[in-house]
Amino acid sequence: QVQLVESGGGLVQAGGSLRLSCAASRSISSINTMGWYRQAPGKQRELVAKITSGGTTSYADSVKGRFTISRDVAKNTVYLQMISLGPEDTARYYCNANLMFPGLGAVDNWGQGTQVTVSS
Repeated sequence: QVQLVESGGGLVQAGGSLRLSCAASRSISSINTMGWYRQAPGKQRELVAKITSGGTTSYADSVKGRFTISRDVAKNTVYLQMISLGPEDTARYYCNANLMFPGLGAVDNWGQGTQVTVSS
Protein backbone atom coordinates (compact mmCIF):
# COMPACT_ATOMS: atom_id res chain seq x y z
CA GLN A 1 0.00 0.00 0.00
CA VAL A 2 0.96 3.62 -0.38
CA GLN A 3 -0.23 6.86 1.22
CA LEU A 4 -0.78 9.78 -1.11
CA VAL A 5 -0.94 13.46 -0.21
CA GLU A 6 -2.08 16.01 -2.77
CA SER A 7 -1.32 19.71 -2.72
CA GLY A 8 -1.38 22.70 -5.02
CA GLY A 9 -5.08 23.26 -5.48
CA GLY A 10 -6.73 26.61 -5.07
CA LEU A 11 -8.79 29.34 -6.65
CA VAL A 12 -7.67 30.62 -10.04
CA GLN A 13 -9.20 32.77 -12.73
CA ALA A 14 -10.14 31.33 -16.08
CA GLY A 15 -7.11 31.12 -18.30
CA GLY A 16 -4.81 30.62 -15.35
CA SER A 17 -2.54 27.78 -14.36
CA LEU A 18 -1.95 25.52 -11.41
CA ARG A 19 0.42 22.69 -10.63
CA LEU A 20 -0.80 19.88 -8.44
CA SER A 21 1.57 17.63 -6.55
CA CYS A 22 1.05 14.14 -5.18
CA ALA A 23 3.61 12.97 -2.65
CA ALA A 24 3.78 9.22 -2.10
CA SER A 25 4.93 7.50 1.09
CA ARG A 26 7.14 5.06 -0.78
CA SER A 27 9.02 4.70 -4.02
CA ILE A 28 6.84 5.20 -7.05
CA SER A 29 9.22 3.70 -9.57
CA SER A 30 7.57 0.28 -9.47
CA ILE A 31 3.97 1.40 -9.08
CA ASN A 32 1.97 0.08 -12.00
CA THR A 33 0.18 3.32 -12.79
CA MET A 34 -0.25 6.67 -11.10
CA GLY A 35 -2.90 9.09 -12.11
CA TRP A 36 -5.03 12.09 -11.44
CA TYR A 37 -8.79 11.90 -11.28
CA ARG A 38 -11.33 14.60 -10.62
CA GLN A 39 -14.85 14.78 -9.35
CA ALA A 40 -17.16 17.73 -9.70
CA PRO A 41 -20.30 18.09 -7.57
CA GLY A 42 -23.02 15.80 -8.82
CA LYS A 43 -20.73 14.06 -11.27
CA GLN A 44 -18.83 10.81 -11.31
CA ARG A 45 -15.13 10.69 -10.68
CA GLU A 46 -13.28 10.75 -13.99
CA LEU A 47 -9.76 10.01 -15.10
CA VAL A 48 -7.80 13.11 -16.05
CA ALA A 49 -4.33 11.76 -16.74
CA LYS A 50 -2.16 8.79 -15.89
CA ILE A 51 1.44 7.71 -16.15
CA THR A 52 2.72 4.15 -16.14
CA SER A 53 5.82 2.78 -14.47
CA GLY A 54 7.44 2.91 -17.88
CA GLY A 55 6.64 6.59 -18.26
CA THR A 56 3.83 6.31 -20.79
CA THR A 57 1.21 9.02 -20.35
CA SER A 58 -2.41 9.29 -21.37
CA TYR A 59 -5.04 11.99 -21.00
CA ALA A 60 -8.74 12.56 -21.09
CA ASP A 61 -9.77 14.24 -24.33
CA SER A 62 -11.04 17.24 -22.41
CA VAL A 63 -7.57 18.10 -21.06
CA LYS A 64 -5.28 17.09 -23.92
CA GLY A 65 -2.95 19.91 -24.81
CA ARG A 66 -3.66 21.74 -21.54
CA PHE A 67 -2.64 19.32 -18.78
CA THR A 68 0.65 17.51 -18.39
CA ILE A 69 1.33 14.68 -15.98
CA SER A 70 4.89 14.03 -14.91
CA ARG A 71 6.77 12.38 -12.10
CA ASP A 72 9.96 12.80 -10.11
CA VAL A 73 10.95 9.32 -9.00
CA ALA A 74 13.68 10.65 -6.70
CA LYS A 75 11.07 12.68 -4.82
CA ASN A 76 8.33 10.04 -4.99
CA THR A 77 6.07 12.72 -6.43
CA VAL A 78 3.69 12.97 -9.36
CA TYR A 79 2.66 16.31 -10.78
CA LEU A 80 -0.20 17.64 -12.85
CA GLN A 81 0.57 20.88 -14.62
CA MET A 82 -2.63 22.57 -15.72
CA ILE A 83 -2.82 25.56 -18.06
CA SER A 84 -5.65 27.42 -19.77
CA LEU A 85 -7.99 26.46 -16.99
CA GLY A 86 -11.69 26.98 -17.43
CA PRO A 87 -14.71 26.78 -15.11
CA GLU A 88 -15.32 23.27 -16.43
CA ASP A 89 -12.12 22.18 -14.71
CA THR A 90 -13.53 23.03 -11.30
CA ALA A 91 -13.48 19.83 -9.25
CA ARG A 92 -11.76 18.01 -6.47
CA TYR A 93 -8.66 16.38 -7.85
CA TYR A 94 -7.51 13.03 -6.50
CA CYS A 95 -4.21 11.25 -6.86
CA ASN A 96 -4.38 7.54 -7.54
CA ALA A 97 -1.81 4.77 -7.33
CA ASN A 98 -2.67 1.46 -8.93
CA LEU A 99 -0.56 -1.32 -7.48
CA MET A 100 -0.31 -4.91 -8.65
CA PHE A 101 -0.14 -7.65 -6.03
CA PRO A 102 0.55 -11.26 -7.02
CA GLY A 103 -2.56 -13.27 -6.41
CA LEU A 104 -4.66 -10.19 -5.63
CA GLY A 105 -4.48 -8.26 -8.82
CA ALA A 106 -4.73 -4.50 -9.01
CA VAL A 107 -5.41 -2.42 -5.91
CA ASP A 108 -6.18 1.29 -5.95
CA ASN A 109 -4.86 3.73 -3.36
CA TRP A 110 -6.31 7.24 -3.16
CA GLY A 111 -5.32 10.52 -1.64
CA GLN A 112 -7.74 12.88 0.10
CA GLY A 113 -7.89 15.20 -2.85
CA THR A 114 -7.24 18.88 -3.45
CA GLN A 115 -9.86 21.37 -4.56
CA VAL A 116 -9.44 23.32 -7.78
CA THR A 117 -11.86 26.15 -8.40
CA VAL A 118 -11.76 28.18 -11.60
CA SER A 119 -13.67 31.43 -11.66
CA SER A 120 -15.01 32.85 -14.89
